[in-house]
Amino acid sequence: MEGIGWLSFLIIGLIAGWIAEKIMHRNQGLLTNLIVGVIGAYLGAFIFSFFGLNTAGSWIGALVVATIGAVVLLWIVGMVRRRT
Repeated sequence: MEGIGWLSFLIIGLIAGWIAEKIMHRNQGLLTNLIVGVIGAYLGAFIFSFFGLNTAGSWIGALVVATIGAVVLLWIVGMVRRRT
């Protein structure tokens, strides 16, 4: 997620975490949304780079990548919780 500052990164992470929360029908707090969004941004960037995709460094592209990563992260957490 090159080209954006740390404050922008946190804002994008927060928004992505909130969107992922709504998509996955979860009810979590603001801090959890931020953590999920930031970790999801890294996970999404890994997934996109693995498939050779590029978002061209825009805000919208970063938000899409972070949201997809956050949804994948929440899905993985949900699968792990079901097993235990």
